[in-house]
Amino acid sequence: MEAHKEKILSVCNEICKGTLMETLDITYIDVGENFLLARMPVTPKVHQPDGVLHGGASVALAESVGSAASYIFLNAKEFFVRGIEISANHVKSIKEGFVYARASMLHKGRTTQLWEIKITDEEGKLISNCKLTTIALPRK
Repeated sequence: MEAHKEKILSVCNEICKGTLMETLDITYIDVGENFLLARMPVTPKVHQPDGVLHGGASVALAESVGSAASYIFLNAKEFFVRGIEISANHVKSIKEGFVYARASMLHKGRTTQLWEIKITDEEGKLISNCKLTTIALPRK
């Protein structure tokens, strides 16, 4: 199981090269039967002007981990996945350190999936709670 987990994380991190995920320094760090976990450093690169984590960076992190989880937990050979709606409630600010985004599937339909992505700080305190709806479209 551990080798399989490392392979999944390696693929997820490899396909991020040259993308927004690389720009934001998002790294996939753990995967389980029903979740994917990523982390992102909180540095001036992702701050808003007053020096705290920008909500848009949080949403980009949430959509990245939710979409990657869809790729893992759906048959990526038969479908490609797109995010079609995302919402976020930002409940706490953070100035430095790391944030962690854990995507868990709430609903797995044939076409649409609903993900909950909790973004927490290094102490496990909730920063943002996000919901992402993805759609699985057949590859042609």
